[in-house]
Amino acid sequence: MAVLAQWRGWRPSLRTSLAVGIGLRLILLVLAATAAWQPVDYNEGFRHAGRAILHHQDPVLATQGSWHFLPMIPYFYALVLATGLPWEVAGRVVTFVADAVLIVLVGKLAGRKYQAQARFQYACNPIALMIAIIHGQVEPVALMFLVGAYVVARATPAPHGEAGNRAAMYAAWAGALFGFALSAKSWPIILLPVLLAMLPSWRQRLYGLFAAGAVPVFFLVTLPLVVDSSWSGILDVARYLGEVRPIVGEWGWTAVMTGGDWQLASAAASIGQVILYSTIALVMWLWWRSDRIDQTSAILLAFMIVTPRMGAQYLLWFIPFLCARPTRWSRPAMTLAAIWAGLGYLYLTQFDDNGWWKNHEWWAISSVAVIPFLVLAMPWARRVSRPAKETAIPETELVTTGS
Repeated sequence: MAVLAQWRGWRPSLRTSLAVGIGLRLILLVLAATAAWQPVDYNEGFRHAGRAILHHQDPVLATQGSWHFLPMIPYFYALVLATGLPWEVAGRVVTFVADAVLIVLVGKLAGRKYQAQARFQYACNPIALMIAIIHGQVEPVALMFLVGAYVVARATPAPHGEAGNRAAMYAAWAGALFGFALSAKSWPIILLPVLLAMLPSWRQRLYGLFAAGAVPVFFLVTLPLVVDSSWSGILDVARYLGEVRPIVGEWGWTAVMTGGDWQLASAAASIGQVILYSTIALVMWLWWRSDRIDQTSAILLAFMIVTPRMGAQYLLWFIPFLCARPTRWSRPAMTLAAIWAGLGYLYLTQFDDNGWWKNHEWWAISSVAVIPFLVLAMPWARRVSRPAKETAIPETELVTTGS
């Protein structure tokens, strides 16, 4: 449907995009919730985190670090579980809602001229559908708040005269939304410099920075008020937060190194982390004078290209930004990434444990075929100039064919 809309130059209304997007997600929700197979992290870690809140237990300590993020998402899990819905549905409600809201936000991120195309492309994107509904991963929640923060930051007025209070409020809201994104997952932290750079003045950036830090701190320090935990237990929780285990072999160069097997390789992971953060810093600098959405796409695509460890859910990170500002190679890149992820979500899961491990080897190694297209999808032609909010994207960069 997305390819047909692109080919014919369709610009569906918001109501149509939401109807199609929600309809596709509802169909997939029924199929995923009634399937015998459920993702391991979703069924074991996420479910236990939600149930821990219901029993007034710390979701991090109760799962022994299986859930190693702040308790915001487990709060939502507990609320839905309290209605009596089975976990197979309850655990996907929050990601379903967040992904539907993203349809609207991606349109706003694209601007008035391209919003109809962008939101429909996201509504039909198979990567979003698989990760939000089949996997039930919380990436859509983090992205909902992250994209919302970008939309508010871009709308923040310069603080002139009586507009100063209004500008401060916008900056604080942008920072708070970013803080909620951090409370869902830790990875948006790499984009904090980009968000702050979107705010017009240094005073507003301070407001945004304070608000971005206040939200995660609020969830952490108020945890003993919700669950049966001591204030000293916060230190135990803090040790788990943002923890990254050195598991490699799922994607890219580490998959080739391990033959497609998962391995706890601390040396490769450590070297890979240095390469990763150095690459992110370099890309952030190279695209510093570009549009902030293009800069974000470049950073997140670079992350996927060099990262030593990977989960298929990471592929959703760059999708809203490429839908909002597509490049010449964004559609082929997203298509190949969707095929690769689909093989993992739909094909490998049909095998028993031995069959899964055997097929996982060639699947993980085959990820190297996707990486060159992610390189091509980066907004190379928009690295220098930062166009105004409603300036048209150069025709050579558009993937639409409508006139």
